[in-house]
Amino acid sequence: MRYRYSATLILALTTVALVPASAQTAAAAKPKAVGTAKVKAPFRTADGQPDLQGIWSYATMTPLERPADLAGKEFIDEKDVAAFEKSLRERNNKDRRDGGTAADVTRAYNDLWYDSGSHIVRTRRTSLVIDPPDGRIPPYTPEGKKRIDARIADRKARGGDPADSWEDRNLGERCLTRGAPKLSGGYNNNVEIVQGPGYVAIVQEMIHETRIIPLDRRPHADPRIRNWLGDSRGHWEGDTLVVDTTNFKPGIIATNYNCCGGAAENLHIIERFRRLDSGTLDYRYTVDDPTTFTRQWTVSLPMSKTDGPLYEYACHEGNYGMTGLLSGARAMEKKAAEQAATGKK
Repeated sequence: MRYRYSATLILALTTVALVPASAQTAAAAKPKAVGTAKVKAPFRTADGQPDLQGIWSYATMTPLERPADLAGKEFIDEKDVAAFEKSLRERNNKDRRDGGTAADVTRAYNDLWYDSGSHIVRTRRTSLVIDPPDGRIPPYTPEGKKRIDARIADRKARGGDPADSWEDRNLGERCLTRGAPKLSGGYNNNVEIVQGPGYVAIVQEMIHETRIIPLDRRPHADPRIRNWLGDSRGHWEGDTLVVDTTNFKPGIIATNYNCCGGAAENLHIIERFRRLDSGTLDYRYTVDDPTTFTRQWTVSLPMSKTDGPLYEYACHEGNYGMTGLLSGARAMEKKAAEQAATGKK
């Protein structure tokens, strides 16, 4: 369930002298042209900063990694866009009834509850990953694979049940964080950017997480201080906002919603935000974690202006779903033990 933002966030933003986001009209999200357009107007805040303010949607049908059947094809031909989007809708259809009961339950909600975008990105790319050129996330390093295998081995040593403990569930499901940057998902694919003298605030709709980013080139916090969203520092390079983030909690490995599944405390992310026109924000981020990935990799995720307000995604750890999941697993274990004791199947 979602609610309008509370006064808590408003107070937090006022504390750092942030100003209200300017109202803009929503722009169509349908793909238009390959390449990066030039800024058509000098969008500026009252103090002369490039104006990135507003609510932006990054919902898209474009997959994070290039599908195997499109290997070697960086862009979808304009004449093939409609067919490609139709194939993606069919592939992601939650209302399918093939695969039996288990598959049906795994798909969770039906399509009515999803708002993951109705078009691919306007650049017509076949993947959000633009570097490496193959559109795929690089392989894990031996160290990264060893760390991930150790987690799997630990779970197996405890019986292998993904519901042995709440700690076995990912951080998004536990309502702790979706990480930053957050990937485009099934719904709530919106961020709000608010600017003020010396600061930029970026609010994620999902789990209502906020990063308040100083722009004075101050050093990062002590490496011993770790946060789910990391420690962000920003600066301007021309009209581009560059955000450098370090100091992530190593537990971020436990969420499959954030940008860099498998990453650890050495994760370093560089984000770039640049306004192209009244309704488009060019957004890119580069992942650098040499202890996890064999090379850096970059994602391009254009955002479209959307009408507000931004709603709060209400989520809290210890929710009824988690209680039901864990108690259900214990009930299944008990039943299996009783059947084993009596020789029944």
